[in-house]
Amino acid sequence: MAISRHCRLRRGSALLAVLWISAAMAAIAFSLSNTVRGETERTSTVLDDLRGYYLATGAIDRAMVEVIWSAAFPNQRMLPKGAFMVDYSFPAGAAHVEFIPETARLDLNSASPETLYRLMLALGIEPARALEIAQATVDWRTPGGELFDSYYLSLAPSFRASHTSFQETEELLLVKGVTPEIFYGTYVPAPAPDRAAGGAGGRRLIHMSGLVDCLSTFGSKGRVDANTANAAVLAAVGLSPDAVNFIVERRRAGALDDKQLAEMATLLGPGAAFLRVAGNSIIDIRATARVLLPNGQLSDLKRTVAAQVKYMPHGYDSPIHILRWYDTAFSGAGGSN
Repeated sequence: MAISRHCRLRRGSALLAVLWISAAMAAIAFSLSNTVRGETERTSTVLDDLRGYYLATGAIDRAMVEVIWSAAFPNQRMLPKGAFMVDYSFPAGAAHVEFIPETARLDLNSASPETLYRLMLALGIEPARALEIAQATVDWRTPGGELFDSYYLSLAPSFRASHTSFQETEELLLVKGVTPEIFYGTYVPAPAPDRAAGGAGGRRLIHMSGLVDCLSTFGSKGRVDANTANAAVLAAVGLSPDAVNFIVERRRAGALDDKQLAEMATLLGPGAAFLRVAGNSIIDIRATARVLLPNGQLSDLKRTVAAQVKYMPHGYDSPIHILRWYDTAFSGAGGSN
């Protein structure tokens, strides 16, 4: 009987060991399956991102050609006159393309201190800091200026203000008072109604524009493009808040033309004299792409790239020169990756 009891104990111990080993193997299998699933999803996301990049790049190439074709053959336009956005459908997905002429921005090297100050205020910068940035910007580009030299020399590492024209818009990041958030823009909580609708497609965060959206070394020295200028730029050239809101709402219905802009002049006030339609020879073309998934739906992943393009006059080896290329860009209309 003692032997039989001993055997039962041994069999029970063996069964318990088997159960423990089975539980351990199940845990290992579960962990491994989660790891494999995570890596598969990560690989799929990376692949969609890469496909989206080339899809967006293709959309920019197509847009560049269609712009020059429409200008050369106005009776066979591939883009509507005055169009500042277009949607392309490809076998591999879809792309939303925006055309932003440099006349949508103010010329960084000639904008007056008053215009710069109004721009800073329109971007939500507090008055004291707005005034300092406007003064420091003018001082940076003014030969012999020395208003802020002692500040720059006190930094580590120290440097001297160039006191010459800005060569690149990014030089603003060196100017006293300018932070990356002020230069590139940032996100802020959306108004309460939008946050309350967050579960139904509302936005919890909204993008606030930065100086890079409003100033450029190729920007307008006079009138700005009414169809694409940032709301802060419209305010900076002298439009009232009501006039800015009117323009922003009106252009959502479609591109404004010269005749429509002239008809609005009385309503817009004195600031209307600083508005124009279309741009010069330099345009930013920005494309946001979404790839087509095997189930026939567009991916939630968006990839945005952009190019700063200069259209050259007749006689150059190439009618299109790409001045700058942005592998990663932001689009308020189409999103960003």
